[in-house]
Amino acid sequence: MFYKNGNSAYRSIANLKKHIRQQNKKLLFAMNGGMYQTDNSPLGLYIENGGQITGINKRSGSGNFYMKPNGVLYITTTGKAAICPTNSYPGNNNVKYATQSGPMLVIDDSINPLFKSGSANLNRRNGVGLLPGNKLLFAISAQPINFYDFADFFKKAGCRNALYLDGYVSRAYIPEKGRYDEDGDFGVLIAVTKP
Repeated sequence: MFYKNGNSAYRSIANLKKHIRQQNKKLLFAMNGGMYQTDNSPLGLYIENGGQITGINKRSGSGNFYMKPNGVLYITTTGKAAICPTNSYPGNNNVKYATQSGPMLVIDDSINPLFKSGSANLNRRNGVGLLPGNKLLFAISAQPINFYDFADFFKKAGCRNALYLDGYVSRAYIPEKGRYDEDGDFGVLIAVTKP
């Protein structure tokens, strides 16, 4: 997970890609990783390389982030991935990376009960689900989709838990799938790199 290069947020996948290249690495995948405030700072919990940048957000409010339950994607220092509702987040010292977003799409193998099948609330959406075998499934919709159908995609793929990351602003850089979004104006970015 990436947020800032020094004092400035990366903001776009292009800026992150440039930074990765300067580190003599190659960017294999990137996606915006959760909701953010007007200054690009994370709206909720954000941990990078074991350091907490922003704390957990349990406030009430309007908008997708505050649809209950919202949740946390985190990776432990031993490499175990987890997605859980915010109120179930363990908050221990063994977390290396974490980002909070919302709402939860799938909770313990059930679609979030707030979502309605056939809803006309269509938008581009991106999210992440946890597959068996400690694997994460990232997805971005090719066409506008409602929350129920997006959650159903993760459930049918075998994810017992899945988290919504963002909506119409969503971008993804997935060269192996022919997708090269490099623009954007984000807070947290999630990426896979290699030397």
